[in-house]
Amino acid sequence: MIYIVLAIIVGVVFYILGFYNKLKTLEVQIQASLQEIGNQLKRQANLIPNLVDSVKGYLKHEKDIFKMLTDARTKVDQAAQSRRPEKIDQAQDAVSKVLSSLQILVESNPQIQASSLVSNLMNELRDTADKLMYARRTLIDLSAEYNTAIITIPGVWFASLFGFKPQKGLVIPTGGTFNEVTPPETENPKVKLD
Repeated sequence: MIYIVLAIIVGVVFYILGFYNKLKTLEVQIQASLQEIGNQLKRQANLIPNLVDSVKGYLKHEKDIFKMLTDARTKVDQAAQSRRPEKIDQAQDAVSKVLSSLQILVESNPQIQASSLVSNLMNELRDTADKLMYARRTLIDLSAEYNTAIITIPGVWFASLFGFKPQKGLVIPTGGTFNEVTPPETENPKVKLD
């Protein structure tokens, strides 16, 4: 009889340890996902101005597009610093609107359409938006899995015992280890077409 009780106790202990490890793993994955979102925002903020500078010669007569691109980049920078999901959504909407406007411009002007630089700019904008969306989706999924685990039975019994709290989801860190890079990585490469 004592072996049965001992086996049950050992089973419960292993279950609790497994649950604890699962939540710790999810916390690490959520932090990595936050880091990836910060990384993609930084990539976008660095890449767009360089590509815009490269393409300016082809699109001098379309100053409105460049103003929209600059405004979109500013919104992305502000969103990364604000740590507010609604600001991030607004920044992503601004980039999407610029991409749509640029697509219309390219379709209506064959000379621009032939330019590989403009095509590259559009591809990079689209790729950056897709990467950011994927990183956000990953964070949302991980946060949902984590939050579900700590609010459902039996997780709710152990989560508070170990101090696990619900994850907010989309909060972008702008300092600390999430965005730490070496000095050469922070330098913005310059692209000039003379």
